[in-house]
This record gives sequence, C-alpha cells and structure tokens, in this order.
Amino acid sequence: MGRVRREVRKLVALATPVALTQLSAMLLWTVDLLMVGHVGLVHLNAVSLGRIWVMGTTVVASGLLFGLDPIAAQAHGARDRDRLGRVLLHGSALALAASVPVALLWLATGPILAAFGQDPETVALAARYVRVQIPGLPFFLLYLVLRQYLQARGLVRPAMWIAFGANVFNAALNWPLVFGELGLPRLGAVGAGIATAVTQVAMLAALLVAFRRLRLQRGSRTVLDPRRLSRRELAEIAALGAPVAFQLALEYWAFGITTLWAGQLGALPLAAHSIALNLASITYMVPLGIGQGATTRVGNLLGAGDRAGAQRAAWVALGLGGGVMLLAAAAFVAGRTAIPGWYTSDAAAVAAAAAVLPIVAAFELFDGLQAVGGGVLRGMGRTRPAALFNLIGYYALGLPLGWWLGRPERLGLAGLWWGLALGLFAVAVALVAWIAARGPRCAHTLVERRARPGG
Repeated sequence: MGRVRREVRKLVALATPVALTQLSAMLLWTVDLLMVGHVGLVHLNAVSLGRIWVMGTTVVASGLLFGLDPIAAQAHGARDRDRLGRVLLHGSALALAASVPVALLWLATGPILAAFGQDPETVALAARYVRVQIPGLPFFLLYLVLRQYLQARGLVRPAMWIAFGANVFNAALNWPLVFGELGLPRLGAVGAGIATAVTQVAMLAALLVAFRRLRLQRGSRTVLDPRRLSRRELAEIAALGAPVAFQLALEYWAFGITTLWAGQLGALPLAAHSIALNLASITYMVPLGIGQGATTRVGNLLGAGDRAGAQRAAWVALGLGGGVMLLAAAAFVAGRTAIPGWYTSDAAAVAAAAAVLPIVAAFELFDGLQAVGGGVLRGMGRTRPAALFNLIGYYALGLPLGWWLGRPERLGLAGLWWGLALGLFAVAVALVAWIAARGPRCAHTLVERRARPGG
C-alpha cells in the first residue's frame, strides 16, 4: 500500500496542473457559450455548430501531434537530451504543416454544415464564427506542441497558469466584441470567434516568454535549425500520432454527429444538447488531464526501465479518473434543473437540457475510464488498440443505437444520448481489459522496439 500511496501523490502532483490546464482550455469555449447564449439561441447554436467543426478538424491535427508524447516522455525518463531537443523541432514542423489543411477545411464550414440539413441562418453565422479563427490556428498548434513537450518532462505549471490567464483575457475580449460595449459593434458569435483567435496568439506568446524566462529547456538540447529536420523522425511522430488522431476523431465525431442529428430535431433540442454536451465536456477535461498525466508517468517509468511501477501508475490513474467522474455524475443529477439556466434564460431550453442530464450522469464513470485508458496506452507508445476500440464502440454500437432511438417518434434527444452512453461503456470496458492483460508491465520501450528486427 505504501507504493500505491506514493504513486497517488506523484500522479496527483503531476495530473492536477494538467487537468486544470485542460479544464481552463474547455472554459474558453464555455465562456463563449455563456455569453452568446444571452444574445440569442441562434448565436448559441451557431457557436455550438461552429465549434463542432473547429474541434472535429483540429482534433485530427492535435492527435497527430500527440505522437510526440511517448517519445518525449521516454526520452526524459532515459535522460536523452539530444532526443528531447529533436522531438520539439520535429513536432513544431509538423504543427505548421498540419495547420494548412485544417484552415482549408474551416473555409468550407458553411457548405459542409448545410449539407447536414442545419438551419440556414445558423449555418451562415457559424461559418463566420469559424472563419475569423483561422489566423489563430497555427499559433494554437505550436502552443500545443510546446505544452505537450513540457508536460512529458513533468513541467506542467507554466501552461496551467497561462491557461488561467487566457480565460480572463478571453472573457475581457468577449465582453465588448460580443455585446458591443466600449463603442464596438455588437458582433455576437463572430465577436466570440475573434476573441478566441487573439487569445490563442497570446497563449503561445506567453508560453514562449515563460520558456525563456524560466529556463524550461534545461535538461534538453535546443535544436532550432530546420536543416536538422529528418524525414524518419517526422514519420515516427506521425506514425505514433496517426492512431491517436484516428481515435480522437472517432470519439469526437461520435458526439459531433449526434450534435448534427440534434440540429435536425430543431433549434430547441440543439440548444439543450449543446448545453448538456458542454457540461459533459467540462467534466471530461479532468480525467483527460489525469490521462495525460498518466501518459507522462507511464512513459517516464518505462523509459527508466520500471515496468512494474508503470503498471501500478496505470491502475492508480484509472482509479482517480473513475472516482472524479462519479462525483461529477452526482453533481449533474443534483443540479440538473439549475445548471442549464447559466447558459440561457429560455425556460424550454433549460427544461430540455435538464431532462437529458441524468443520462449524461449515467455514463460519466465510463467516460473517465476511457479518457485515462487512452492516456496509459499513449505512454506505452501503443496507440492503435484505442483507435480500434473507439471504432467498434461508437460506430458499430453507440451511433446506430442513438440514430434509431433518437428519431422524433421514439425518444428524440434522450435517445441520442443513450446511444453515446452505450459507446462509452464499450470503449471503457475494452481499454481496461486490454491494460489488465497487456499493460505497461508487458511493454517494450520505443528504443527497444527500434532495436528489434522489423521494429
């Protein structure tokens, strides 16, 4: 028990700032919803639909960049300074390259959302909300690379404080841009998009300042010469990140498709769904942060050759993630009639959101377990199983059930959420079973795999 308690303390110390950073990142969108929801339901729905497309495309680029996590974490555990420097260089190059296709997809927001049968007025506003965020995209992806690199080395507090500050900065920009204060025009959803782009630029600038002032590069060599770029090392990050991108895209688009289906049910179900989804996303940030902490902890221990310790870290992380989400489930049930009122004064939308929050509460435990389980596998450098489990859980089970139950003549919006619950249950069970059978205690490090024939 002494080892378990020590592991709990170490993981909590690592995961708490990461979880708070993730939570702060989600609050940027929440602030947008809280503000534009009081401009009108069209603006709330436009931000919701626009955000679905923004995140549904960005999550692919983000997942690709997460391929640097196991490399950096294991290199840090092995004290390989050269390797750490090179992974930062190659991750940054990959971020800039990935921003181009994502930006092109953002330009096509209007026609794509219209093809899914959404309200034309909402689609037009959502397209404008997304387009004004394009200038901030490369800055956000570079920020993500630097944050993940520092996180893999256990340097998590600078990004946490910057994320806190970003929320204050974003809210301060939102107020005049959304509501037309200080002599500015009332831009609603578009104003929220502009504030988001400016905030993303500021976040990268702040992290770069912290990187230099706090000398966060100590313990790693700095490699800034683009002539040092290696196709092999770019391909290694991409090869590890591609299954993560696929997994995250599968998971995110299960919720994204459900949101589009909710939009086809009408403006009121879409507003209720947006509120419930945002609340579920906020709580998800905590186990996601624990999962990213587990990525670092498992990767560091494997890099140091401690497989038993890495397995123990995996179980501790799963326990923490599940426990946090049980508390969130209780809060959703207790506050189901009060919490939706924070987002809108429309009584019908509040009542509709309150009706589905108990269903959200029912799957919170499984959402936490699958978030942490994916982090454990990333720390091992085993990114493919999670992608397979997401494909089966959501697309063979959850979405078909949600589509059938979600018809207006059946359960409507509640049916969509029951489908998501089934998908989360299946993914969580599969991940926990895989970690029990083939977890870190059985893992080879990335260096060992490269040394094996055909590795």
